[in-house]
Amino acid sequence: MPVTLSTSSPETDPHIEWSLIEGRAASVAQLFRDRVAATPDAEAYRYERDGEWLSLTWREVAELAYTWAAGLVALGVEPQDRVAIASGTRWEWAVADLAVMCSAAATTTVYPTTIAGDVAYIIADSGCKVVFAEDDGQIAKLRERRAELPDVVKVVTFDGTPDGDWVISTDDLAALGRERRAAEPDLIDRRIDGLAKDDLATIIYTSGTTGRPKGVRLPHSAWTYTGATVIASRLVSDDDLQYLWLPLAHVFGKVLLTIPIASGTPTAIDGRIDKIIDNLAVVRPTFMGAAPRIFEKAYSKIVQVAESEGGPKARIFRWATAVGIEADAARQAGKEPTGLKYKLADKLVLSKIRDRFGGRIRFMISGSAPLNLEIAKWFGGVGLQILEGYGLTETSATATLNLPGDVVYGSVGRPTAGTTVKIAEDGEVLVKGPQVMTGYHNKPDATGEALEGDGWFHTGDIGRLSSTGHLYITDRKKELFKTSGGKYIAPSQIESRFKGICPLVSQFMVAGAARNFASALVTLDADAIAEWARQNGLEGTSYGELTRHPKVREAIQGYIDELNAGLNRWETIKKFVILDRDLSVEQGDLTPSLKLKRSVVANKYRAQIDSLYEG
Repeated sequence: MPVTLSTSSPETDPHIEWSLIEGRAASVAQLFRDRVAATPDAEAYRYERDGEWLSLTWREVAELAYTWAAGLVALGVEPQDRVAIASGTRWEWAVADLAVMCSAAATTTVYPTTIAGDVAYIIADSGCKVVFAEDDGQIAKLRERRAELPDVVKVVTFDGTPDGDWVISTDDLAALGRERRAAEPDLIDRRIDGLAKDDLATIIYTSGTTGRPKGVRLPHSAWTYTGATVIASRLVSDDDLQYLWLPLAHVFGKVLLTIPIASGTPTAIDGRIDKIIDNLAVVRPTFMGAAPRIFEKAYSKIVQVAESEGGPKARIFRWATAVGIEADAARQAGKEPTGLKYKLADKLVLSKIRDRFGGRIRFMISGSAPLNLEIAKWFGGVGLQILEGYGLTETSATATLNLPGDVVYGSVGRPTAGTTVKIAEDGEVLVKGPQVMTGYHNKPDATGEALEGDGWFHTGDIGRLSSTGHLYITDRKKELFKTSGGKYIAPSQIESRFKGICPLVSQFMVAGAARNFASALVTLDADAIAEWARQNGLEGTSYGELTRHPKVREAIQGYIDELNAGLNRWETIKKFVILDRDLSVEQGDLTPSLKLKRSVVANKYRAQIDSLYEG
């Protein structure tokens, strides 16, 4: 009989400190106040300014957050009112969110890449009264649609230009806050004391891979649970240092802001993706979270550079990483590698790769999309353990996670403490636990479709459970498609597998619904293909020219042949087209968390897909 239920409870996981979960704070604001009281002078946030990394203690963060919170109250923000944050990842985002929590309001998150029309929809739909806007670019979107935002009384900007009226600076907000706190010294404590665990904390709008985004309502208890379950599992402590670059408007980034409040872990914050590798070497964190695309790019670049050396260096690299993967398999079985062969491989190659990530990484967390199995094993082999997890916006990013000592590659781990996962008769993954949303904002029908009366959330993902309770995600329920021959194809699994084979691609989208064979849209990774061109006598050839070059097509065909060798006949990619540009968030092809907007891309490149089936 297949396993259909997996749960984490005191009976199944006695090593978990369940008292930390059961006795957790009632709200994020209370959790924050408790953290400040426990370690006021410990480092909270680290950020870069003009080439120098600066720090804020928990006490300093609290003084600023309380003052901004009082400023929000002075602007008329009442408990459970909504306040939006439209900004990239930066330390001010974290403080603004804490200020909203401490004012007893709720945060609506807005991606900085969101177009003006969607920004207006999100802010109006959630009923925001105040908006934190990062800069003049974000302010311009609000001005453009101001007529659609009658509830917004003030815009508070981090770096933008105040106008003395509708738009004010954070200094102006702080001045209002200091005045209000002087008149009512216990104002913020009263607001915090008035919060209940079921009160709304956050509205996060789904990334909209299909249709208009829906606002996911997450209560305080969902966030305090995510923090408590990580601490109860002993995954992190105050001895760790997190590097955080993920979009804080995304649920994955938001949960990584909550964990340090529970654990006291300091966090270095910098949202510039192009600075990740440079920053890792300077910050030297012990853990970080990332989307699979970041791991794919790092893997491809490291392997490509090593192979370009050729000769003995390339052979030593391949030998050492193979030894590392073999040693990691032994490690996962409980046997620490100690042999001379492993020590030599580690000295010559593996330790040097770890040094590129700062040299202190204990683990990295992958979420938001499938991680290629071979890439996961490769990172494990070099000593950079990736813990793949699973969750959605509707589950506060948390449902299952591989933990150190219990990593099963290819799976997304077992349910987090207090969570139960069930497989429905049609294969859909259902989740039940304290982290599940209360519903979609202003959408009772959608809420009824997603949430059963007894608390089970329908994820829309297809999966299976192993005998050990580990969850495997096989595809999105709505993304499975059937060929004209009646065979089902799970595109995301094929796409993930290909990215582990081919270092030259950025995106690979499988098509073929109701067609007689599967095909693919391919985009090239700009850095990887430039290096490949240099090695193959095509240096100086433009990206556009390379997408049309016969040698490039021949190389991609070779990788597709390798992919096809491991697929069922009906799954094999018979034809493909290389697009003349990469897919991007800015062009609307990807979500801000770098997930493929399958229907958007399919419609945009319908002519190219159709051409593969002509004749």
